[in-house]
Amino acid sequence: MLSPSAATIRIFLHVLAASVWVGGQLTLAGLVPPLRRSHPQALTTAAQAFARVAWPAFAITVLTGMWNLMAVDITEASSAYQATVLLKIALAILSGVFAAVHTVGKTKVALAVGGALGLLTSLAAMFLGVLLHTGA
Repeated sequence: MLSPSAATIRIFLHVLAASVWVGGQLTLAGLVPPLRRSHPQALTTAAQAFARVAWPAFAITVLTGMWNLMAVDITEASSAYQATVLLKIALAILSGVFAAVHTVGKTKVALAVGGALGLLTSLAAMFLGVLLHTGA
């Protein structure tokens, strides 16, 4: 059996936290419409429960992302790799910003735009993470 290393732990924690963040958004996207129809009062409870798990996962994703950056000599990487890293960081930040807009939004537009753009930027950041790992 292979032995785990600090890099193994770092990447595992990053992928796990990102999976909770992105996967939870996808799960809620599927749960909200039927909940809205059958139990509209449950939406707030579900959203608050998700937030208690999702925001710590987002924080872990950010922290392990910084740890990942410290483990790579980005100055030695190609300009394409560097651009991809910068785009991934921007999308990850936007993901949190849009999720915050969705969380504090009071209008249907804020909720819809924050939720939709939060999910899209999260998915794009996750895709770029896979691209960076497999293309490096």
